[in-house]
Amino acid sequence: MTAQVLTWALNQLQERRKVVLATVLTTSGSVPGKTGARLAMRADDGQWKGTVGGAGLEHRVLERCRGLLQSAKKPEAELLTYGLNKGAKGYEVTPLDSLCGGRVTIALEVMIPMPHVFIMGGGHCGEAIAGLLDQVAWPYSVHDTREEFSSQQLYPHAAQCITSTVADLMESENENTLKRFSDILLLGHDWAEDQERLLSLLSIFNGAGRELDGEQAPRIGVIGSRSKWQSFEQEALSAGIPQDLLDQVICPIGMNIGAESPEEIAVAVVAQILSAHKGVGPDQPTWRQSS
Repeated sequence: MTAQVLTWALNQLQERRKVVLATVLTTSGSVPGKTGARLAMRADDGQWKGTVGGAGLEHRVLERCRGLLQSAKKPEAELLTYGLNKGAKGYEVTPLDSLCGGRVTIALEVMIPMPHVFIMGGGHCGEAIAGLLDQVAWPYSVHDTREEFSSQQLYPHAAQCITSTVADLMESENENTLKRFSDILLLGHDWAEDQERLLSLLSIFNGAGRELDGEQAPRIGVIGSRSKWQSFEQEALSAGIPQDLLDQVICPIGMNIGAESPEEIAVAVVAQILSAHKGVGPDQPTWRQSS
């Protein structure tokens, strides 16, 4: 059962679903679930697999799993100790209405899927970004209308290499299939291709009621100047895309670190995605300063 639960949990992460894993760490006395018993629950619909022993203990654990999935924005872990008797006492022990009389400690771990970046435009910047993604071991896919810039030879570690027109690609995608990506980067060599990509993507998510936050729907980023974005924005508004959806698009992409070369732009872009993934602002200190 443990192998099945872990395999199921890993599959959910690959599908970009947040997962919480509950594991029985220690037990004493009479308890329904033994050490090593596990269950996992996924976000979205709360489906779960496995068991930590059933009865009131499992009900309480499932309830806490749902709460963590709703509140946790980054990886979290906590330790819970339950006394299987309504009169149970002790430090940080939660009593349960049970006659078993034992005690069980359960670890809850929230696991967040790694970013999966869709590089739309496999030129110099796309290649530089892919190189950095290889180093941090994040999955990525590549699309280009030119075969030489979207080949498996150029991107040997890509999860998927797609060569097609923008129209053909978007015909095969919808809001659910695009959720496999955390970030979609528009890096095309031709502004008209990026504009077509942008309008198609926003049309898919228009009216879906999802935020382009990397979780409900992918973040969308566009490389380019202010004038390029203003032109794209006018076209989108003319096509019926609402301003509040346009405001969620990141343009220009990348943290403002003065990047100029493709390699520097790649650093800025990957750092921005990492910041969003970890939920840590670039100006937020990573240590606690002493008073």
